[in-house]
Amino acid sequence: MGKFVAWFRSLLLLELIGGMALTFRYLFRDKYTLMYPMEKTPQSPRFRGLHALRRYPNGEERCIACKLCEAVCPALAITIDSEQREDGSRRTTRYDIDLFKCIYCGFCEESCPVDSIVETHVLEYHFEKRGENIVNKQQLLAIGDRLESEIAERRAADSAYR
Repeated sequence: MGKFVAWFRSLLLLELIGGMALTFRYLFRDKYTLMYPMEKTPQSPRFRGLHALRRYPNGEERCIACKLCEAVCPALAITIDSEQREDGSRRTTRYDIDLFKCIYCGFCEESCPVDSIVETHVLEYHFEKRGENIVNKQQLLAIGDRLESEIAERRAADSAYR
């Protein structure tokens, strides 16, 4: 009996009729179009966008070259080289992130013991030439310097969930 009912339903094309009914139901409703550059959609407070490297209040970079972010990155988008300084501390000489490879998972941010690498709320960025997708240490520090007040404010608001 089950095969006959299935054959009869396929003969009547009930799925197609149901889909067309749904289409006609939405056809006569008022439409809303977002005018993108002028109007923005609401953003989650925990949105992860463009990366940034932070500094301490005295101006020294936070990254201690532990390479945890490089190790935990599932897309292998982070490349770090380091060397030891005269005072005995380790700092990065190279910190590159390939934004084409990055999946914006936030693992690098969570693994950092000194809160150095963060993902900002910036989602509007583009590349015009080959190679601009690889963001180096100086660019990451410049982004962090420019957005430090906003980064600190968002981290403080999100601290209850960390």
